[in-house]
Amino acid sequence: MNYKEVFAALEKYAPLKLSDELVKAENGYDNSGIILANDGEIKNIAFALDLTVGAVEFAKEKNCNLIVTHHPAIYRPVKSFGENSPLRLAAKNNMAIISMHLNLDCAEKGIDYYLAEGLGGEVIKISEPLGKNEGYGRLSAVSGITAEQLVEKYKNTFNTDKVWVYGDNDRKITKIASFCGAGLDENAVNFAVENGAEVVVSADISHHVLLSALENGLCVLACTHYDTEIYGFEKFFRFAAERFKNENIYFYRDERLS
Repeated sequence: MNYKEVFAALEKYAPLKLSDELVKAENGYDNSGIILANDGEIKNIAFALDLTVGAVEFAKEKNCNLIVTHHPAIYRPVKSFGENSPLRLAAKNNMAIISMHLNLDCAEKGIDYYLAEGLGGEVIKISEPLGKNEGYGRLSAVSGITAEQLVEKYKNTFNTDKVWVYGDNDRKITKIASFCGAGLDENAVNFAVENGAEVVVSADISHHVLLSALENGLCVLACTHYDTEIYGFEKFFRFAAERFKNENIYFYRDERLS
């Protein structure tokens, strides 16, 4: 099995066309897919949310010659590779790199889905639908909880205490609008308001968007980018571990961010 065969199997879970479609819809940018090729058969595979020096060292320790990341190993054009560039280190060790970014966010059981699922709601609508149960931004229905209880649910499920809460802790919650990574913008706030959500959940929220959400009467759970995505990425890893059960597959967690 080579890196192309691994990518073909992973793409069935999160088709690359989802990235292309979201980029087109938002006039945005992505760089998902095969980032770095290598020679020979794949021995072991490491999964890491980001390509970092730590992730490459972990892969080397586990004798992996393929790393699958969520965030693209190359995102914008690169002008140089320093001595400690993770991509340079991967290449020196004959490691292939596959990045599954927006396509994995938007997959039917992708990272955005698992953020909503982890919060305990039933998904009833997608903000930017790209196909049946595919797309970005989820509206979920819940019952019998307050904003404070939702925060505790988030902390317990995502195994973190890194969350900032804005708004009334006693607010009754019936609908949650969630956006993995840095997905909360003015359009997302409008989606939440128009669909009757009482709370929005996302990460890397800019000041003016936070103000807009509060001015519109929403509670806000401001999470870390890492925590909103590592939960769903680990679910993807478990799918891959089952799909490639005859291979050795390892999961890297960056303890600096957990």
